[in-house]
Amino acid sequence: MKKRMILCAAAFFLAAALSAQGITTASAYFKQISEYYGSLKDYEADFEIKIEKQETAGKLSFKSPDLLRMDYSSPANQVICFNGDMLTIYLPDSSAVLQQAITQENGSAASLSTPQGLSLLSRYYTVAYETGQTAEPLEKGSDEMVVKFILTKKSNTEAFKYIKIAVVEETKLIRRIEAVTPKGETFIFNFFDYKVNQDISDARFIYDPPSSANNFNNFLFAE
Repeated sequence: MKKRMILCAAAFFLAAALSAQGITTASAYFKQISEYYGSLKDYEADFEIKIEKQETAGKLSFKSPDLLRMDYSSPANQVICFNGDMLTIYLPDSSAVLQQAITQENGSAASLSTPQGLSLLSRYYTVAYETGQTAEPLEKGSDEMVVKFILTKKSNTEAFKYIKIAVVEETKLIRRIEAVTPKGETFIFNFFDYKVNQDISDARFIYDPPSSANNFNNFLFAE
């Protein structure tokens, strides 16, 4: 009992010391980021995605709670759109349209693309600062100042071994995500030129793919 009381007292004084110094734990800071994204009505941003030697780019549009559209400039005319009920992917190089109805029964494929996805990450990954709470250059020679987090998986069931997230300190917006699989494959997502709360119309998330393309329905669950 005495030992337990000493440990509790030590924890209390440590927490008080951190508070007095203005230090925010990584998990608390990450929660602030998640809550800020949850407060946004909508946003748009340019993106670049690098997967090993493959690179793509385009513009992302999001509207709360779960409307999402990605219009690619590279490869040109490729589109990913989720209207709340239907996920549609147009692949111009293959002249193919992939569609999947999303229901409560089969789960929301778009959930990880919403602000709630950040909450899921903090649930299944341990959040820590990569180097510390103080903002630092995004990379060597960069004048972009970001706070860097590293998330490590809590179990072997997660898709990524670890995830690094760089957040712009002033805006609380994600600048870069770097995710590494257990096999060492690296996925890098860069986001630029955010525009938030622009009152994006729901019509932005209505997409009619070319009628000449080949359609593949229920592609996520097809055998």
